[in-house]
Amino acid sequence: MKVLLLNGSPRKEGCTYTALTEIAETLKKNGVEAEIFQAGDPSQENVADAAAIMKEADALIVGSPVYWASPSGQIIEFMDKFASKAGKDMIHKPAAAVASARRAGTTATLDVLIKYFTYHQMPVVSGNYWTMVHGNTPDDVRKDAEGLQIMRTLGNNMAWLLKCIEAGKKAGIDAPETEQKIMTNFIR
Repeated sequence: MKVLLLNGSPRKEGCTYTALTEIAETLKKNGVEAEIFQAGDPSQENVADAAAIMKEADALIVGSPVYWASPSGQIIEFMDKFASKAGKDMIHKPAAAVASARRAGTTATLDVLIKYFTYHQMPVVSGNYWTMVHGNTPDDVRKDAEGLQIMRTLGNNMAWLLKCIEAGKKAGIDAPETEQKIMTNFIR
């Protein structure tokens, strides 16, 4: 089992990375492989690289810093391209969103990111509170004991769900069949 974690921050090892690292370590303790991918570069080549990993991954976690009470522009652009390229490989795979902030805007950030998951029929995995950390630097985030606990809980919940899905497959339980998308247009 493998989880792809997208770091949507332009800062390669900043606060968002610190939160994702806590999750990755928890996944690894549960026997689940975790790969943190630097998604702060929304170039077509970088998106294609992440999409190739998603094809083989069993789950997805997207992290973003809060900029102007929403996800970073880089991760929004990245996710728009990623969902187009990897959408078929996202369907029915568990997903989670993580926000890092100095102070506020986290719930709006989570709301934007989760919409990519619900469109692709991805079960959304939670922590024991909103999946966010607070701090202005990675050292600040490491002092956010509650936030780090939420990241560990998210990692444990993701590992548990992946193991449940694997057990279900072994028992002959498949993901639901996906109907062809119906598009209704109300403008005539």
